[in-house]
This record gives sequence, structure tokens and C-alpha cells, in this order.
Amino acid sequence: MAAAGAEAAAAAAEEEAEEERGKRRLPLPDPESGGDSEDEGDSDSSGDGEDEEKENEAEIQRLEEQLSINAFDYNCHLDLIKLLRQEGELVKLRRARQKMSELFPLTEEIWLDWLKDEIKMASEISEREKVYELFERAVKDYICPEIWLEYAQYSIGGIGQEGGIEKVRSIFERALTAVGLHVTKGTALWEAYREFENAILETAQPAPGSVPSPEQQQMLCSQLERIHTLFRRQLGIPLLDMEASYAEYEEWSEEPIPETIIKNYKKALQQLEKCKPYEEALLGAETPKLAEYQAYIDFEMKAGDPARIQLIYERALAENCLVPDLWARYNQYLDRQLRVKELVLSAHDRAVRNCPWTVGLWIRYLLAMERHGVDHCIISEIFEKALNAGFIQATDYVEIWQAYLDYLRRRVDFTQDSSKELEELRSAFARAVEYLKQEVEERFSESGDPSCTIMQNWARVEARLCNNMQKARELWDNIMTKGNAKYANMWLEYYNLERAHGDTQHCRKALHRAVQCTSDYPEHVCEVLLTLERIEGTLEDWDAAVQKTENRLARVNEQRAKVAEKEAALAKQEEEKAEQRKQARAEKKASKKAKKNRIGDKRKADDDDEGEWGREEEAEQPSKRHKGDGDGLLLEEDMELETGLFGRSGAEKPDRPANQKQKASTSRKDIPKVLHNSSKDNVTVFVSNLSYNMTEPEVKLKELFESCGEVEQIRPVFSNKGTFRGYCYVEFKDEKSALQALGLDRKVVEGRPMFVSPCVDKNKNPDFKVFRYSTTLEKHKLFISGLPFSCTKEELEDVCKAHGNVKDIRLVTNRAGKPKGLAYVEYENEAQASQAVLKMDGLTIKEHVIKVAISNPPLRKLPDKPEAGRASQFAVPRQIYGARGKGRTQLSMMPRALQRQSNPVAKAENGMVQNSPATSSEPAEEPKKMSNADFAKMLLNK
Repeated sequence: MAAAGAEAAAAAAEEEAEEERGKRRLPLPDPESGGDSEDEGDSDSSGDGEDEEKENEAEIQRLEEQLSINAFDYNCHLDLIKLLRQEGELVKLRRARQKMSELFPLTEEIWLDWLKDEIKMASEISEREKVYELFERAVKDYICPEIWLEYAQYSIGGIGQEGGIEKVRSIFERALTAVGLHVTKGTALWEAYREFENAILETAQPAPGSVPSPEQQQMLCSQLERIHTLFRRQLGIPLLDMEASYAEYEEWSEEPIPETIIKNYKKALQQLEKCKPYEEALLGAETPKLAEYQAYIDFEMKAGDPARIQLIYERALAENCLVPDLWARYNQYLDRQLRVKELVLSAHDRAVRNCPWTVGLWIRYLLAMERHGVDHCIISEIFEKALNAGFIQATDYVEIWQAYLDYLRRRVDFTQDSSKELEELRSAFARAVEYLKQEVEERFSESGDPSCTIMQNWARVEARLCNNMQKARELWDNIMTKGNAKYANMWLEYYNLERAHGDTQHCRKALHRAVQCTSDYPEHVCEVLLTLERIEGTLEDWDAAVQKTENRLARVNEQRAKVAEKEAALAKQEEEKAEQRKQARAEKKASKKAKKNRIGDKRKADDDDEGEWGREEEAEQPSKRHKGDGDGLLLEEDMELETGLFGRSGAEKPDRPANQKQKASTSRKDIPKVLHNSSKDNVTVFVSNLSYNMTEPEVKLKELFESCGEVEQIRPVFSNKGTFRGYCYVEFKDEKSALQALGLDRKVVEGRPMFVSPCVDKNKNPDFKVFRYSTTLEKHKLFISGLPFSCTKEELEDVCKAHGNVKDIRLVTNRAGKPKGLAYVEYENEAQASQAVLKMDGLTIKEHVIKVAISNPPLRKLPDKPEAGRASQFAVPRQIYGARGKGRTQLSMMPRALQRQSNPVAKAENGMVQNSPATSSEPAEEPKKMSNADFAKMLLNK
């Protein structure tokens, strides 16, 4: 009777499960759908269907060929599976899914689609067993409540078989262990389990009016106790909507609920209240929710419940499976706290399958396998997989080899003269050296191990553990031939090894070679050699060491002196070249101004006397002009003087009447000079790289910057012709607005990127630089080169977002706003960026093959000290002529031949070139004033 009841319960439960699955199943498309008969469709639709089918077949073939070239193309796998499912190619579809699951952990959606398709086709017992195997694989990739629920419901269909009920209960219990503590989704599993047990209870009830047998009575009591136990277990766990579960238990139970259960229920309610803020934060947050999950993890870590800590980590990883740091923290917790072999190794395996490019995860995996006594063949197999994982840096290969060699070294029993393990270790050392030389150096143009750390460790093993000093010396000789002989620390490493395990003769020989070869710290090596001879050497050894070190240090000092002399000569040469360029520019500028003035009113220029020139020069003398080092930045008082003297109306047109010229000149002189108040630097920004053709820059810039705050004043800079020079100062009412205005840096204005930087006097802060982007390694950011100039930001984003969540894209342009074919792409994390490098490097965009790498800009070469002097060279000569050099009315009446016979250039101690006798350290003799007759006489004699 019990068997009959179980069979009836199975039928009812299976019917319910099938109904539930039917609601959630995504059915395969029916190739015959679209009409009841051929007559209902027209020939056009039939033709379109055939064309679409051919296109799909061609696309399937293309995707299969692409995967044969690059099996790790994740998106290509997805596209192929989607097309095969659409076409109903179930055999190819199963094969495609199988290949993808071998390379990558599959997401919950992919697994559910696969499982539902296989469930449809499973009718025989053998086919059902294959579905069970597929479920077992699915629950290992990620902990997903939906997959566990599907697994339990599917297993109900097999309770009619021998041991079927116990198998269902086993799967439910495993599901509760895995996800029964899930605050938001765990209730569904508990309820499904209870419904199954209630169905069993219904079938065990005796027929109405009959007296149950002792066996039936015992079966009823045990079944009731199972359901009581499920209710009590569930009520002791903080789950959403647990009040409804408590009310259901009260209604179902014929007996009062025990006080211990009520106490546990209230305790769980209190714990639920503590968890609710974190659950609500997860519901309201956007993907990837890393910060919210980390806060939840910290909360559970303080509570200290291992099962809940494990579950929250698994929930976080299900949504952030490509974040290596999260996997590393989870694995570290499992290694140090739980230490359960199956759980630990499963987590490590999933970590390296999700983030194969992260060498740290592979190293932890090897250590975990060694810690839990995994067979050597399996560890070696995992190591080989790591070598093929595609690391993004050469040093990653050095680290994984070192971890594997450490493992092999720990296997060796060095008390024996020779063993299989020792030979394997030596063979692995040799293979590692060859691998770095061949494979890694070919790919990265470097071995990743310039100091030969692997060979150093090999030499230490041979010397200390194998007592084979001869082999150690051979290895060190090989190390020195790889460009390390010039470094003192390498020689001292060898000396220390020789000192500990060799003899004095080889120590002395090594130090003599070190004295001869070392170029970075020869004094230190010489000191070590003298110390050795002082303690152990004879008089002859001491004399030889002293002579060798003295000769070597003398040569070193001589070489250093030559280098210093050469550098000084180069610096002097640079100074002279800079001075020549400065003088040439000054002469050229003076010549242009003199030529323009001669075209004007010559009579007025001839009537100007020397006193008038002196007064005008004296008036202009206090204002100084200083060039910045990057954007043409000037001192603000110079800018204000330029605006006041040569305003926008200062550009003279040839056809303007003379009275208008006089009026315009008068209006420019009437504009008051505005001197800069340095205390307002904090509320002022410097704007540059604007278009020279911009009309009314004050109006346009005010409209642009008013969004940042109240603008106090905008002061554009104009040339002496009255044309806009492309930069200006924007003064705000408060500092907050100025800081907000910096956010407009690189905004495109009239086709050019506008540069916005803080207002800083670079004479007072010569080291100040404004560069808003990082110049160091950024593993979450990509550098892309080789882009077509026509590529837009939106087009590049469409390509990049297929490999992760793109936070920002910056197309590099020149100062005119024209693209340079370069771009920086910032992803949310390192994992997404690493995946994008693997997928996008070598990709073709608009017939251009792009190169993609992790952003790691080379170090900028800082200018030498002569550059500082060079900056000063441009500042001092300006003082001779005033803020603008020689003005238009300061016509030079002296021939150039005589102008060149000026005072010799004097050099100050700080490197500044001084042309004015007044600034010399010695008092200069006052030049004798000449009359016009003296001047004419000199000219005729010349």
C-alpha cells in the first residue's frame, strides 16, 4: 500500500513539477510553425524563410570557423549557441554547449536553457541519468537557487524507481545546504521540500472508515515528524516572509508550537532585521554591486557564521564572476577558516576558470592542492593549464614557474644522493629557464626575469641542499653573462653563496672579478674585498687587493670626471644655443617692428627725440612678461597690461581714415590698467587652446562658465594687432565655482578642445604641472592605437562594451581637436580590461588593425637643470625693453653691424644669461652719448 501511495504521490508531484517547468521553459522554435498548411502561406514568405535559413547556415559556419581559430572567444560561443537553438540543430547545439562548458563556467541562464532542452528529449532511464549528470555539473559552476529548485523538481519525476524518494530527499537536503540560507530566495526551496513531504503524507493516509495498521501508523507518525522538522528548521533561519511561514505552521500543526521553536523564530526575526538594510541596498544598487556586497560580507564576517559567510561570497561571485580580488578573498577565507578539501578545491577551480589571466589565483590553487594532498599528476596538469592561460605580463610567467618549482622542491628528499623527484626538479628548472627565454621573450620582448631569480634559486638549491657547488658556479657564471656583471648586488649574492658553501679561493676570485666589472657601486665591492683580505688574506693578498682597488677606483673617478665634464659641456652648449635662438628671435622681432614703423608716418617718427623714448621706455619698464612652460601661460599683470594697451579695437585697417585711427588709439589708452591681485588665484582659472577666430570671447565664455557659478570677470588676452590670442582668465566669485570649472577641461569649443587649468604663477611654482590623467600602470584601463581617424567615441564604445562595462572612453586629439588614432578605454575592473585585451588586440576596425594593451605610459624624461636656466634666459632680456620688448615707436637708428658689438654676454652663477650691464655683478661704465654728427661720422668710417 505504501508503494501504491508513493506512486500516486509521484504522479501528482511530477504533474505539478511539469506544469511549473512549462511556465518557465523557453521552447525551441518549431520549424513547421507559421501556418496549418502550405496553402495558407504564399510563395514570397516561403522564399524569405529559405533565404533566412541560408543566411543562418552561413553564419553558423562562419562562427564555427572563428572558434576553430580562437576557442576562447566567449561572445562567439554565445552567438553560435543562440543560432543553433533558433534553427533547432539539437545535436550541434549540444556539442557547442559542451565545448563552451569545458572552457568557461556557464551562467545561470545558459544552464537553465540547456537543462530544459535536454529534459524535453529525455524519455528513457539512461537519458534521465544524463540529465542528472548535467544538473550536477550545473550546480558546481555557481550557487544558483533556481538551478537547485529545477534539479529537485526534476528528480521528483523519478520517485517511482527504486530509491526514488530517498534520492529526491537527498537532492533537497543538498539544495538547502547550498542555498537554504539565501535570505530572498531560500523560502522557495523550503516550501517545495515541504510540499513534496505533504504529498507523501497524503498518500500514506488510510482510506476513510478503515483502521490503520501499526505499520501505517508508524509511517504516518514519521512523515508528520519530517514535516514538523522542516517547519522548525526553516523558522530558525532569517528568511524574507518568514512571518507567513510561522502562520502556516500554526495553522498546520495540531499541537502548540514549543517554546524553543518560538524563541529560535524570534531570534531569526531579529537577525533578519539586521540583514534587511543590506538586502535592500542590493535590490536598489546597479550592477556590479561590489560595494554593497562587500559591506554585506563584512557584516557576516563579524557575525562569524561560516555557512552564511560562504553563501554571501557565492552570491557576490555569481554577479561578479570576473573580479579576481573577490575570488582571492573568498579562497583565502576558505583556506584559512573552513579548510574543507572539496569545498576549497572547487572554489579554486572555479576561480581560475573565471579569471584565467590572473596569476595569483593559479598560485593559490597550486598551494591549495599541495596542502590537501592532491596527486602529483593532477597538480602538474593544472600547472600546464596555467601556462596556457594567457597572462598579460611577462613577470606573471616567472611567478607561476617559481610557485611550481617551490612545490617540486618540497617533494624532494635531499638526504638521498639522487632520486626521481630531484631529477624532476632539475629538469623543471632547466625547462623554466628555456621557457622564459623562448616562449615569454618572443611574446613580450622580455623574459620577465632580468635578475635571473629562477637561476639564482636553482644555484642555491644545488649549493645548500645538494652540496653541488660546481653546478652552482656554472649557473652563476651563466647569470653574469646575461648582463648582470655590472651590478654590485649580484656579485655580493654570489660571494655570500660562495662564502657559505664554497672556499676562500673562489670568494677571492669572485671579488676580484667584481672589482673589475662592477659599474654601479664599485666602492662597496672594493670594501668587501679589502675586508676579506684583512681577515683571511696574506700580505701578498692584501697588497694585490689594495693595488687592484686603488687602480679601479682611480679609473672610475676618471670616468666620472669625464662624464661630468661632458655633461657640463653639453649643458653649456645648450645654453649657448638657447641664447643664440633668443637673440635671433629678439632681432627678428625688432626688425619687424622697425619695418612696420617705417611704413607709417616717418615724419612723426623722425621728430621723436631721445627724451620721449626714454619716458616711454621708463613707463613700460615695471611690467614684466613671463612665458609658462606649457600653454603659453603669462603672469596676469602682463595680460591685464596687454588688454589695457592694445584692446580688441587695436587692429588697424589700411583703409581706415586717419581721424578714426587717432580716435581708436586714444580709446585704447583710456582703458584703465587692471593689475592682478595674486590673492585671487584660488578663484581664477586659466583657459587656453581657444580658437583665434573666436569673436566676442567674453560673451561666449561667460555663457559657458556660468553653469559653474557666478562669473566675476573674464579677461581675454589680445595681441598688439587686436586679435584674440586664444587664452584668457576667468575669475569667479567663490573658490567652489573655480574648482567646478576645472571639470570643463577638454570640452570642445568651436572645434577645439578647451584647456582649463588652475591659475598658478609658474615663476613661483616652476614644478607645477596640470595633467589630469594617470601616468602609471592602470590595469583596469586600455590603451588602443591604430584607430582610424574617422572612428567616433560611440563606435568605439560599441566595440568595447561587448567585453565589459565601459566607464569612460577618451579619444586622444591634438591641440586643434583632430584625432590621433589613439584612445584610452576605462573598464570597471581589471578582469574586464584583461578580457578585452585578449579579445580586441589585432581586431580590424574600418580596415585598420588596432593594437590593444593595458595602459602603462612610459616615464616622461624630466628636463635637465640647464632647462631651468633656459627658462630664466627668456625672462631677463624682457626687462630691457619693457613688457613687450621694443615698442613700435622705439625705432632703432643704429646699424646692425654696430648693434652686434654690444657688451659681452655675462653668465651668472645660477645659469641665467644677463645681457644688461646694469644687472652684472660689476658696475658698468656709463656709455658716452653721441650727437648726430658723431653718429654720421662713425657710419661713414664704417
